[in-house]
Order: sequence, then C-alpha cells, then structure tokens
Amino acid sequence: MNIAVCVKEVPSATSAKRLDPSTYRLDRSGDSELNPFDVHGLEEAIKLREAGHEVEEIVAVCMGRENAQRPLQKALALGADRVVLLTDPALAGSDISGTAYALATVLEKQNADLVILGQQASDADCYVMAAAVADHLRRPLVTQVASLSLEGGTLRAKRQTEHGYDVIEATLPAVISVSDAINTPRLPSIKAIMGAKKKPTDQVSAADAGIDPSRVGEGGAKSVVRSVSPPPAKQEGRRIEDTGGDSAGAIVEFLAERGVI
Repeated sequence: MNIAVCVKEVPSATSAKRLDPSTYRLDRSGDSELNPFDVHGLEEAIKLREAGHEVEEIVAVCMGRENAQRPLQKALALGADRVVLLTDPALAGSDISGTAYALATVLEKQNADLVILGQQASDADCYVMAAAVADHLRRPLVTQVASLSLEGGTLRAKRQTEHGYDVIEATLPAVISVSDAINTPRLPSIKAIMGAKKKPTDQVSAADAGIDPSRVGEGGAKSVVRSVSPPPAKQEGRRIEDTGGDSAGAIVEFLAERGVI
C-alpha cells in the first residue's frame, strides 16, 4: 500500500498575516513552516506503517513556491520517504478549485491507495480541500477523522461531529482528512533530520504534471477577490467605576438600555 499526504507551506505562527495590496493574495515573503494540521496527517501515515500494515511508500505532495524546501525537509524528517513539489509561476493565484485540480493531477501519478490531508490550512482555514480533491479523483471521502484503522482493503474511521462521532467504513483507494485530535505528532530526531537530506525531492512543473493551464492560476480561478478593507474600528467601551456612587444601578441601567435585562 502507498500513502500520499498533501502538505502545504504556510506563514509561520510568528509571522504577521497580511495581504499583498497589489494582488490581494497572502504575502508569503516572511518565515514559513509546514502546515501544523498536515503534520497530523503525516503522523497518522507513519503510525499505520508502524502498526504493521504493508506501507511501501509515504510520499508528501505539495503545491507551492520553489523555495518551499525548508518546510518540506521537515516532512521528510517526520517520516515521508520522498516529496513531490509542484511549483510553477502559472499556478500563482489558483483558488480552491484550481488547487484541488492541480493536486489531484499529481496525486493520480503517485499510485496512492490512501490520500491524507489535514483538516484545514492555517493560512486560509479552508476545510473543503479534501472534498474537492476526492471529487477529482472520484474516490470515497471521510472528513474530520479522529481515529483510523485499516483491515484489508477497507478503512474504518471515527469521524468527529458536533454531537459526537460517526463510524464510517470505506473501501480503498480513498481520501481522508484528519482532525488535530487524531494523534500527537512526534518531534523529529537529529538522526531523522540529517537523514532527510538524503531523501529525494521531485520538483515538477504544471506542464510536467499534465495540468491544463486554463484551469489554474488567476485566469482559471472561479473566485476572485475584487477588493479588501480593514474591519471597522471598535468603539471605546463605557467604563463604570465604583467611586462611592450607585455603580450597580448604573450597570443595571446600561444593560437595560440594550435589552440585555
């Protein structure tokens, strides 16, 4: 069995999140890291291998900038056997639809029986990428997986919901997105970090992958940001101090005026 884990380079948690005013795209010039939610997907792939399942290969697939090597080195250090980086200026400005199509096109060539994604990306908070990828691949999908087991050609997943859990079975090949409750990712050892430098990273362009350029990039986007504006400034709150007067009465009056009581 082969497993593919989709990973993404995102701005680091300490970087300020801001949009480029000329393109309305996220400014990615600062420090970056591996999407924390995707790390849970890598960890689950490794746990399946360690549980005794015959996992021949774990490949991390990323669509991003050419200099996304540092975050991808972490994916290799965490246990991926190789990385496929899809990078091309023609992909810049792709929306969810274009990104899912591009990722699915690359994934089709990886012969993966199981495709794993994190539940969301920390930069865009998009929860639907797994569904879009599964639709392109025409595979069963289980989202928000909090527990996973495999038996033969069937996966059994406990799916997190608002009111508890659903238990869902699906036949392989399949696509899943994992919640951050599924595991606690390990920290890579020094040996693993050094060994990651010897693992292969395959860099492919849109043409190499056979991607239709009309379906990706800004020109192929089905959603477009026309303008952005800052949120309105918060009005200064009213301060009621206990200075010996009827502060309790003032609070009651304040709440009554707003229909709270």
